[in-house]
Amino acid sequence: MKWILIFFPFVLFSQVQLGINAFFEDGHAQRLKGKNVVLVTNHTAVDHQLCLSADRFLNAPFKLIGLWTPEHGLQGLSYASEHVVDSKYKNGVPVLSLHGDKKRPTQEMFKGVDAVVYDIQDIGLRSYTFASTLYLVMEEAARFKVPVIVLDRPNPLGGLMVDGPMLCQKLRSFVGYLNVPYCHGMTIGELAQFFNSEYKVGCDLKVVAMKGWSRSMSYGDTKLKWIPTSPHVPEMDTPLYCATTGVLGELGIVNIGVGYTLPFKLVGAPWIDAEAFTKALNAQNRAGVRFVPFHYRPFYGLFKGQDCHGVMIDVTDKGVYQPLSTGYMITGVLKSLYPKQFLEQLGKTTPLRKELFCKVNGNEAVLKYLLTDPYPAWKCISYEQAEREAFKKIREKYLIYN
Repeated sequence: MKWILIFFPFVLFSQVQLGINAFFEDGHAQRLKGKNVVLVTNHTAVDHQLCLSADRFLNAPFKLIGLWTPEHGLQGLSYASEHVVDSKYKNGVPVLSLHGDKKRPTQEMFKGVDAVVYDIQDIGLRSYTFASTLYLVMEEAARFKVPVIVLDRPNPLGGLMVDGPMLCQKLRSFVGYLNVPYCHGMTIGELAQFFNSEYKVGCDLKVVAMKGWSRSMSYGDTKLKWIPTSPHVPEMDTPLYCATTGVLGELGIVNIGVGYTLPFKLVGAPWIDAEAFTKALNAQNRAGVRFVPFHYRPFYGLFKGQDCHGVMIDVTDKGVYQPLSTGYMITGVLKSLYPKQFLEQLGKTTPLRKELFCKVNGNEAVLKYLLTDPYPAWKCISYEQAEREAFKKIREKYLIYN
C-alpha cells in the first residue's frame, strides 16, 4: 500500500474575519489602486496568518508612502510615555511618530496623501492612547480633506462591558479624549463613528467592519492570536486586569504587579496583611471575581526589591465582571483597612501624578472621596451611574455588531 502525505499550509483558524482581511478581500484595497496611502499602525496590526498589515500594504495595488505610529512605536519597543523618534521601514518607507515631537499629523505630513488607513489593536479603555491617536488623525484629516479608513478589530473586553465614570470636559487630554465611560464596550471602528458624529468632526470616514464578531465575545472566543499591545499588556486577558487596577496604580499607593510577572493582576505593599485583605475583599461579594492571598517581590517599580503582601485577582466570569467598579472597591477597602498607610503613601504622590490620576479617571471627585471619606468604595462605584446609563442609549446608533 502506498501512502500519500498531504501538507496543508499553516493557518490560524478563527471564526472572526478582521477588518484587514475584509479590506483586501472585499475590494476596498482595489478601489485605492494608484493612490498614495499612509497607514497608521504598529506591531499589533496583523492578519489571520500573522502577516503585518504594513507588509501587506507594501504589496498592495496602491502606493504606501508612509507609516504613522502611536505610543510605544512601530515595534512596541518604547515604554509608556516615552518619546518615539521617526525612522524608516522596508523599501525606505518613512515611519513618522505621532508620539514624539508631535501627536497630531502636520499639514506637511498630509502632502500628496490620498487616503489614511488606521489599523491598530486597541484594549477597550478610554485612557489607552492608541485611540487618541486616531481621533487626532481624524481631526487633521478633516481639515485637509483626506479620507480616513479604519480597519476594525475586536474590543478584548467584549462589546457589552460598560463601566466607570464619564470624562469631565476640563480634564480632556491625550489619556482621555472622548466623553465615554472608562470601559466603553465599543470597537475602534464604532468609536471612530461615535467621535465623528457626536463631536462633529466632519471626517470623510469609512469603517471596514469585521465579520463573525459579536458583542458577547471575549478575545479568547475569537481564536485570534493576541499580540502584546505594549510592554505591560502581554496577554489577551491583561486588558481586563488593566481596567481593574490601572487607575489605582496611577496614585502610587500600592504595587499592582507592574514590575513583577503579573502586571495589573496583583495588589500588594509591604504593610498589607494578605490574609486580612483577602478576607475583606471576598466579603464584598463582587460578581465574577475572587481574591487569593499573594506574596511577591517586584523586580522594578514601586517597592522594588521589597517583600509585598496582598492579593492576586482572579476573574471567574467575564460576562458579569465590572473591572473599574471592582478597582474602586479594592481601593476603598484598602483605605478602610489601612487609613494611615494609605494617606501617608498618597501624601508622597506628586501633584503632577495626582493630576494624571484625575485625567485617567476622568474626574476630580474620586480623588476627593479617597482623601476625605473613611469608606469611599461605594461613593466611587456609584459615581455618574445615571450618566453611564444615558451613554448606553447614545452609543446604540454607532454600534456595528450584534
